[in-house]
Parts: sequence; structure tokens; C-alpha cells
Amino acid sequence: MNTPSAPGSTSRAQAHWALAVLTLVYAMNLIDRQIMGVLIEPVKKEFGASDTAMGFLTGLAFAAFYSALAIPFARYADRANRRNFVAWCCMGWSVMTGLCGMAMSFTQLALARMGVAVGEAGGSAPSLSMIADLYPRAQRSRAMSVYMLGPHLGTLFGLGAGAWIAHQYGWRTAFIVMAVPGILAALLLRWTCVEPLRGSLDAPAPAAGEGKANEPAAVGTAPQGEPTQAKQPLKQVLLEVWRTPGFAWIAVAGMLFGLAGYGLGIWGTAFLVRTHGLNLRDAGILVGLTGGVAAIFGALLSGWLTDKLVARDARWQMGVPIVGTAIAIPLGLAYLLWPAGDFWQVGPLKVPVAMAFSLLFSVFAVWWTAPSYAAITTLVGAHRRATSVAVYNLGITVCGIGLGPFSVGILSDLLTPAFGALSLRWALVILMGGFVLAMFALILAARPYARALEKGV
Repeated sequence: MNTPSAPGSTSRAQAHWALAVLTLVYAMNLIDRQIMGVLIEPVKKEFGASDTAMGFLTGLAFAAFYSALAIPFARYADRANRRNFVAWCCMGWSVMTGLCGMAMSFTQLALARMGVAVGEAGGSAPSLSMIADLYPRAQRSRAMSVYMLGPHLGTLFGLGAGAWIAHQYGWRTAFIVMAVPGILAALLLRWTCVEPLRGSLDAPAPAAGEGKANEPAAVGTAPQGEPTQAKQPLKQVLLEVWRTPGFAWIAVAGMLFGLAGYGLGIWGTAFLVRTHGLNLRDAGILVGLTGGVAAIFGALLSGWLTDKLVARDARWQMGVPIVGTAIAIPLGLAYLLWPAGDFWQVGPLKVPVAMAFSLLFSVFAVWWTAPSYAAITTLVGAHRRATSVAVYNLGITVCGIGLGPFSVGILSDLLTPAFGALSLRWALVILMGGFVLAMFALILAARPYARALEKGV
């Protein structure tokens, strides 16, 4: 295990490089997790599976192992070298993705997907903990918005490429090829990035009467680490994290965003194939382009806007996600309900007019991610950040990865007698209710979050 660098020895260039590599690793995380969504139709055809079975494969089969291991892995990362741990986890999930392409039965494919979940359980929480120690609090939302580009870059390049490879060479080849960049990213992280010192950039809470009234004070943080908290039993840490003011409502919102977001993401390609009659290649390209490009812009904009507005009023940490969600909801419904058969011809691609709404939806639907994670890393101390993020991610995983795709599959099968080929459309419309409920959860989180920062507890 390498020794962390001394306080202040992590240069700006090292921080930016580590952030870039961690973002690349996160992109590989998304590709290896979501590639199954692009390949639903050919896998379903080969194994003769139902929508419910495919929902299980893309959701519950993954979430079961991810959920069981995420918190223990994060607690280990709070005490160990995070850079090395994330690198080895990335190597593991990438190898298992390659093995998915070698599965000869539905059961073997499900087992390989569970292996992917084991590796990915140790990815994002330690990465976010590292970023919180690479950048001061005033820059954290922007830094995390860059990190949150990972999934969108994966959507833009990885899923489109995966769909093209599957169209040309088959779904097995797509799995195997997509595993290679993750292995390379793992090696790059392990051998070229630094492990920052925990808590070195956390400013102590100001004394009474110091600082501006609406500037967020450090919450539960102390420079140079928290040795006593690092030795706390896991149960005590989890209780204290959950009782942190504002954390519970932020976590509830994350669960609901995950439920709706993962359901829409996993089934998005299949929706375009079934509802708008696109082939797999074109559907994958459109999902990648609209979801990737628009979400990249939206993620960067939300991080920049949050840091600017929070300097005036801490409640904007929740306010920016609330505004973004309120705009995203009608755009998402317009995308799902726009009539089929209405196309634009863009070069060789037939682009449904509905994709214009998908493009705008993707800009605003991601406004919750970076501000929410930045809020959590601000609320908790340096030696429990990975654990707190893992708790947050656990809810997103269970409700999002686990229940999101699975519930869409069940709803689609149940609605088939009434709506036929359009059953998937109406299942996704129902799932949009998750965004509505998540917005109200963030509204309830805003006040306790701001009060916690003012009190510095």
C-alpha cells in the first residue's frame, strides 16, 4: 500500500489528472453496467427470454451483489489506499464483462453479470472520496460534475459503439470488445495517479460570528483526518451518517431518481426499436448521441451553476437539482408520448422527432447528480465519506439498478394485453412518476441541509 502524499503536496496538475482518470474509470463502469441494455433485444431472442427475465438480468441480478458488497467495500476504502482499490475493482468488473460474451446460457450470463456487480461495488464511492480530498469545498460541485461526465461519455461513445459492434458482429463480440478499455483504465489509474491525504483540504468550521452567514461551514470534517472516527464500528458510522441532517431526504431522492433514470436508460434502446421501428444500430447511436452529448452539457452546467449560487445561499445546493427536475419532467413525458412515424432524415439516420425532447430532457435530468454527491461529501467527515456515499449509492442501486429495469419489464408484460407493442412506452411513462416524487424529496432536504451547514454539525 502506497503512502499518501504529504499535506499540500498534491499539485493542481496531479489533481486534474487524477480527476480525468477517475472520470474515465467511471465511464468504463457505466459502459460495462449499461451495455446489457443495448443488447436486450438480441440476447432476449437467442435465449427466448421474457421482458421480466431481461429485467431481472439487467436489474436484480446485478443489484443483489452490488448492494451486499458496496458498504463493506466502502468502509474498507475509508481505511485503505483508495486509488489501488478502485483500480483493482475496475480490472475485475472489466474481466467479468468479457466473460459475459462467452456465456452459453442465460444462467451463465446472469452469473457473469453478478461478477460485474462485485467489481463495480467498489468503484464510485472511493472515487468520490478521493475527489473530495483533491479539491476544496468551493470547487467540489464543479469537480464532481466533471466526474459525473463519466456515465455520459460512456453513453456517448461506449453504448453507440457497443450497438454498432453487436449489429455487425453479434452481441458476444460487443461484450468482449467493451472489456478492453476498462482493463487499460485500471492500469492507468494504478500507475499514474496519486492517493490524496484524507481531510487535507477540509477547512475547520468557523467560530461563532466568523464568516458570512450564508457561507457553508465545514460539517463533520477536520483537517489531517479523523483517527477516532476511522476506528468506529460500521454500525455506529451508518447510524450517524443516516442521522446527519438532510441526508435521509437526499438519499430518498437518489433512490427515486435511480428508479426512474435506470429504468429509462436500460430500456431506452428497446423503446426506440419497438415504438419507433428503428434497427438496433440506429437506436443505439441515437441514445448515445442524445443522452451523451446533452447530459455532458447538463452535468457541467449544473456543477458550475451550483457552485456560483451556493456562494450566495447554501439552499441552492438542493435548489439547482429541484429546478432541473421540474424542467425535465414535461420534456421526458413528451419524448415518451410523441407519436411514432414522425421522422427527420439526418444523413443515413432516420431520427424520430421525439428525440428532440429526449435531447432536452437529458440536459436537465442530470442536474441532481453532482450537487447531491457534493452535498453528501460536505455533510460528513473525511474518514466516512466513502461509507456515506456507499450508503447513498446503495439506495440508488437497489431502487435504480435493481428495481428500475425489473419493474419496467414487469409493467411491460402486464400491459401487453391492453397495449400490445406499445406496452413498453406506457411502462416508462408510469416510471416517470419517480422524478416527480424525487423533486419533492429534495424540497424537503433543502432546509435541514442549509441549517446543518450553518450550525457546522
